[in-house]
Amino acid sequence: MSAFRSLSRAMVLGLLRDRTAVFFTLVFPLMFLALFGALLRDSGVASSTVVQVGAVDVLDDMPADQRAALSDALTIIETGDRDQALEDVREGDVDAAVWQDAEGRIELRYSAADATTAGTVQGLMQSIVQGANVAATGQPPAFQLATDQVEDHSIKPIQQLTPGLLGWAIATGAAYMSAFTLVNWRKKRILRRLWLAPIRPSTVISARIGVSLAMAFIQFAIFIGVATIPYYGLTLSGSWWLSLPLVACGTLAFMSIGLLIGAWAKTEEAANGALQIVVLPMAFLSGSFFPTDGMPSWLRAVSNVLPLKHLNESMQDVLTRGQSYGAALPAMLGLLAFAAVLTLISARLFRWDNA
Repeated sequence: MSAFRSLSRAMVLGLLRDRTAVFFTLVFPLMFLALFGALLRDSGVASSTVVQVGAVDVLDDMPADQRAALSDALTIIETGDRDQALEDVREGDVDAAVWQDAEGRIELRYSAADATTAGTVQGLMQSIVQGANVAATGQPPAFQLATDQVEDHSIKPIQQLTPGLLGWAIATGAAYMSAFTLVNWRKKRILRRLWLAPIRPSTVISARIGVSLAMAFIQFAIFIGVATIPYYGLTLSGSWWLSLPLVACGTLAFMSIGLLIGAWAKTEEAANGALQIVVLPMAFLSGSFFPTDGMPSWLRAVSNVLPLKHLNESMQDVLTRGQSYGAALPAMLGLLAFAAVLTLISARLFRWDNA
């Protein structure tokens, strides 16, 4: 125990003395959470702006309550200058222009430069026209569509943002700390002195695991503490505590990546380059910064084999989606299996010094 405490203390002090490591391990991921959380906290459904030229019966005769409900998605600006309205659409100042011709036909003009906005405006106007046609018949519609979201209506972007950025922070901290400790200690011949000292390898490994787990839990506490303040408003589900064993398993998985790179690299520069190539692209492909739903199918297939993807999704499930053991256990077992395989490979490549 004395050797374990001494090694753990040496690792912690080595980390704290390296201000760059402290910044990129603790502060840098938290900056992303604070920045993105502030930028996206008030985000909602995007509103489209349509210029109404002259009288348009389907808009002018719309009941006040329907017009008020429509205002969240559609802003209508009235004008009498059709040419200027069309020019505003071309310039991108407004999303569409609408008018009614002498025969009663509704004319809609939009820009194809933004396909998403154009599709939204067309859908809204089509719905308004169809509703007016049904009302003109005096008969109730034969079919009605009722829609609602599956999430709670109070859901906020922070609910999606926190688990992904937390997973990235854990992956970065665990991988970098284990890789740089191994390379630095080999370079300074500390590993050789430990090899010659009456200290078992299991003690050295246990100290490294203990320090990495402690750092991961500190990251978790800081992230959740910041995200749950009223300004950001993260709401935890009933099984949020299952994220703690997920953090532990994720730490071990990414420690194994760090050990593999640390066993291979001879210098800090080589280790840093390898970690950048591995961890950062994995974060983008695993949904740490944005959802992966819009990726091509082949890229989603690559994403599905990455350990960070499963850590992020399971963290999301237990932190904010209200899921329990069924979502956490498979991910934990997979992360532990991944850690075991890479640790065995690292042991094959391990060397006590650079000679």
